[in-house]
Amino acid sequence: MRIERIKKNQEYQDNDKVDLSLIDPLLAKYKGKKGNLIPILQGCQHTFGYIPTDAFIKISEVTGLKLSDMYGVATFYAQFRLKPVGKHIIKVCHGTACHVQNANLITEAIQESLEVLDGETTKDRLFTLESVACLGCCSLAPAMMIGDDTFAKLTGKEAVNIIKNIRIKESN
Repeated sequence: MRIERIKKNQEYQDNDKVDLSLIDPLLAKYKGKKGNLIPILQGCQHTFGYIPTDAFIKISEVTGLKLSDMYGVATFYAQFRLKPVGKHIIKVCHGTACHVQNANLITEAIQESLEVLDGETTKDRLFTLESVACLGCCSLAPAMMIGDDTFAKLTGKEAVNIIKNIRIKESN
């Protein structure tokens, strides 16, 4: 029996051109230091908002770190992003308390309003939607965070209105 490999459609291609010279000071700071991988990846993500493919290559060339090791760490830890995210990251809590209080309805309302799925970014790169395990504010369930702001005891309609107001502020 012959098994054919199924080709996965690549959802995202890193076509963004980034100025890799922006990470030169970071690489100079950590070059040759033991345990430098995570601080370099964190600094790179802080600079670009995510870790571009070209940055992995440059980091490898400058530091001698293996690409496989870097990708292994970057894909293991949830803090690292391999594709661009929106200016505003919407985190909808799906912990037990929020789940019981219908957090799914909030996520669905936001998905419909923004025309994105969980984990996706709007075409204008203004918003990224993420479901998270817990925001640590169970007494406020259901809750979401946008940036450092927490919104509590939400309905789907209220969540969508909050996002609409942010979009209006951004357009002014």
